[in-house]
Amino acid sequence: MSAPVGQEPRPLKVAVLGGGPGGLYAAALLKRLDPEREITVWERNAPDDTFGFGVVLSDQTLGGIEHADPVVYGALQAEFVRWDDIDIVHRGRTLTSGGHGFAALGRRRLLAVLHDRCRALGVRLLFRTEAPPAAELARDHDLVIAADGVHSTTRTAHADVFRPRLTTHRCRYIWLSADFALDAFRFEIADTGHGIAQLHAYPYARPSPARPDGPGADADAGASTVIVEMREEVWRANGLDALDETASAAWCAELFAGTLRGRPLRTNNSSWIAFRTVVNERWSHGRIVLLGDAAHTAHFSIGSGTKLAVEDALALAACLREQPTVPGALTAYEAERRPVVASTQRAARASLAWFEDLATYTGQPPHQFAFNLLTRSRRVTHGNLRLRDAEFTDAVAAEARVPAGTPPMFTPFRLRGLTLRNRVVVSPMDMYSAVDGTPGDFHLVHLGSRALGGAGLVMTEMVCVSPEGRITPACSGLYAPEHERAWRRVADFVHAQAPGTALGVQLGHSGRKGSTRRMWEGIDQPLPDGNWPLVAPSALPYRPGVNQTPQALTATELAAVREQFAASAASAARAGFDLLELHCAHGYLLSGFLSPLTNHRTDAYGGSLAGRLRFPLEVFDAVREQWPADRPMTVRISATDWADGGTTADDAVAIAAAFAEHGADAIDVSTGQVVPHERPDFGRSYQTPFADRIRNTLGMPVIAVGAISSWDDVNSLILAGRADLCALARPHLYDPHWTLHAAAEQGYTGPGAPWPLPYQAGSRTPPTGRTDAPKPRLTLN
Repeated sequence: MSAPVGQEPRPLKVAVLGGGPGGLYAAALLKRLDPEREITVWERNAPDDTFGFGVVLSDQTLGGIEHADPVVYGALQAEFVRWDDIDIVHRGRTLTSGGHGFAALGRRRLLAVLHDRCRALGVRLLFRTEAPPAAELARDHDLVIAADGVHSTTRTAHADVFRPRLTTHRCRYIWLSADFALDAFRFEIADTGHGIAQLHAYPYARPSPARPDGPGADADAGASTVIVEMREEVWRANGLDALDETASAAWCAELFAGTLRGRPLRTNNSSWIAFRTVVNERWSHGRIVLLGDAAHTAHFSIGSGTKLAVEDALALAACLREQPTVPGALTAYEAERRPVVASTQRAARASLAWFEDLATYTGQPPHQFAFNLLTRSRRVTHGNLRLRDAEFTDAVAAEARVPAGTPPMFTPFRLRGLTLRNRVVVSPMDMYSAVDGTPGDFHLVHLGSRALGGAGLVMTEMVCVSPEGRITPACSGLYAPEHERAWRRVADFVHAQAPGTALGVQLGHSGRKGSTRRMWEGIDQPLPDGNWPLVAPSALPYRPGVNQTPQALTATELAAVREQFAASAASAARAGFDLLELHCAHGYLLSGFLSPLTNHRTDAYGGSLAGRLRFPLEVFDAVREQWPADRPMTVRISATDWADGGTTADDAVAIAAAFAEHGADAIDVSTGQVVPHERPDFGRSYQTPFADRIRNTLGMPVIAVGAISSWDDVNSLILAGRADLCALARPHLYDPHWTLHAAAEQGYTGPGAPWPLPYQAGSRTPPTGRTDAPKPRLTLN
């Protein structure tokens, strides 16, 4: 740390608020790195007061502990319970997946190890002592570490700086303990009579030999954490809101008596609570820094709360050692940890949402249900699960009737009269390369090369139904004879040169997002000149003061737009497209009718969701009437606006159901791009939970989109039953032959991914330079 010129650096004086694992470990590390530091930990509870029972740590976290403090690592090693299996119990059947690798110990033992280490190093521990406010401590301390938990008073006191966002979720859960050690991580589903409940349980203390105090002495059977969770409405329907701690434990023990072998459950200040996700825009304020649950939380179903807190402590200690000043260290700490935490929180939200919607999956076949559960966070995939337990993944595939040796992505799928040879879709991508709406050689090469690349379905960009319905002057259309002839050229090429590849057209109208520049010239920016008038459900500009205000469509104009869609559909049929998708997403015209943020109409086409659906459904019916009966129609929707007051996931299910009732063969489930102030939860496969929910709630086919980047992701989504088809955009820009290369990398050569005859010589990965050079014959010490 820096000091005035000519003076030696002064050892830090550090205050730690909260005596949980994160705070204690930070104190120990900081003291170990500089014994001269004055470090005090304030904990308002007694040393052995703690919430919960067992703690699970990953091998990665343990590796960090081992390198940072071998003494702590050695003490923990002596306590750990390790196991490899996960048991999933559903409808009376237990399925086991192995090779996972867990390590757990009791939370009290973890705290005791850290207490001992802190005392040995000279850290001052103050138990049963309320800490002074962080701001007060910051006056005479160089650093104040607020590790004061999910209900952090420090975060609350400085909410204007940290800007926390707290989200309370839809399930209630309770932490309990069983007085014996399970032999696996166990998930179990039980019917309460008022809905389902789930059990999450794992061992955290090993059984010990019989005590040598006389014949017949019982052995210590170890201990297991038992968490029981259910939706709020199920919890209330079972009367659990009226039960005390003891009665709640007895109710849970009876519900899961088989797993518990008829034994009771122990409590520890146990109460039914709803999980709260904590996110902060900032983690530090002057000399004050948030750590662990005070800064962020991650749902217990991925076991990351203590893990994140310990890793925070490791990173903070390292940054304080590496940076010359405290402010620089806090900046580096947050920069290092924030992306890691954000990734973990995305996985945790996916996991907790899966359990919130558990009832939608209970009808799945046993192996698919188990596979779905294991891959719910999207961190465990088909590929790494196969590495852990190939026998289990083979059983999942066999139950789904996936032929042996065939990756799930290369199984066929039927939509109405069209059979797709695999589950890969080249997602619609605007190319902004048409002239007066007419696609040219670029489109022939662009779509033709991707058709040759092996995907089951190749989609055009949004093809506009009128000149004023274009996004930019360079967008393609289907409203003139020359457009139809140009698209027929593309379709003929695909069908002749890439037989077995289907070509789909996406029809749309830009609405209030039209008359803008091409993407690379300024996305959503109006043209410098030559703008045309815009129309929309309501007279609301996309960006006030930037984009022009559209005219609200009149009844007469609505009819005209509907006819434009119908005429374009008839033209698409004549052009030879195999599938038609109606674009009702991303804030374009039909999407604008669906969202309450963009539809403020007071006539029959606004108001309730039924009113907002009226015009899109009228357009769908008009298009379906013109589209050949044996060819499928899909609809792309934005399943959420990612903005308060907008379309919700529940709305999306209702929207999908309405289109299904009118004859949609599948729903293409995207999100957002409806309003500019959206806050998307970006991340790998981040949109797929919305497709999953629609598919498993309504039982209708869905196309999943949204940062699906690997063939492993596609296999996982298909086999888990979360999607029927997967649409990929950027991967196909990077590699037009993405599907064929995915087949080659998996060693697959079947009918789901045939190589075009002229390309067959390239169906193997090209050789690289030698990596098997002779080893030295003689080594001298």
